[in-house]
Amino acid sequence: MIDAIHLLIERFGLIAVFLGCVAEGESVAILGGFFAHQGLLETWQVIAMAFAGSFMSDTLFFLAGKYFSGSSMVRKARQKPAFSYACRMVERYPAPYVLINRYVYGFRLIGGVVAGLSSISLPKFMALNAASSLIWALLFIGIGYVFGLGAEQLVGGELAKHERLLFGFGFCLIGIGAGWYATRRFSRYFLGQI
Repeated sequence: MIDAIHLLIERFGLIAVFLGCVAEGESVAILGGFFAHQGLLETWQVIAMAFAGSFMSDTLFFLAGKYFSGSSMVRKARQKPAFSYACRMVERYPAPYVLINRYVYGFRLIGGVVAGLSSISLPKFMALNAASSLIWALLFIGIGYVFGLGAEQLVGGELAKHERLLFGFGFCLIGIGAGWYATRRFSRYFLGQI
């Protein structure tokens, strides 16, 4: 059974990392980093897939804002509570906004749309988005890799691969839950929604 799971991860793990990172995939990127540490996936390939997924999703949202501002998706995004705040921030600080919007809870999905509606040009957005996506991928893949290393140091290197995998998965879930809670609390305070 464990061998079948390993085979699935080895065969479809990179596709899962890519698709997961298209849709707010911090947890998927962390898990990809953990699997890279365990030797199930190549680290550079996981980083490339996380970068590509993150870059592509934000670029698509930017293009939706820039060229399809009347679409139902953009109209829906305009109704989000953080939308007006994001508009003010992108007009005041366009480059820093593009670089950091993916790190603030609730901003990643609307961040590209808001940037597309602003005066930021496509080439400038692409360059800033590429830099931000690379930093994001390295950060979250690195967190997963360190979780794998920490779990191995904590439990010991003599455990079988599947036992380390299960322990690391649980460890990642705890870390992801704590991170999700902290960013949610921070963003609510930051956006004045408490």
